[in-house]
Amino acid sequence: MSDTPQQLLHLVIGGELVDLEHVTFKDLDKVEVVGLYPNYASAYTAWKAKAQQTVDNAHMRYFIVHLHRLLDPATDKTH
Repeated sequence: MSDTPQQLLHLVIGGELVDLEHVTFKDLDKVEVVGLYPNYASAYTAWKAKAQQTVDNAHMRYFIVHLHRLLDPATDKTH
């Protein structure tokens, strides 16, 4: 057994949306990759910080992508 803690990888990305009804980015070249995180808690902290920085722009949205669910569907948990 390894002493390495389990990683449930999460990606935080964001950008300006075309409208508030859909998740369609206005310009894919301007989508920001905030970072890759080993767990939901650290991804949430990064997401919250970026979301608060852009609170004045209603079309700017940041998202947490649960990469662990794509890489290994058996890890599909709440977070």
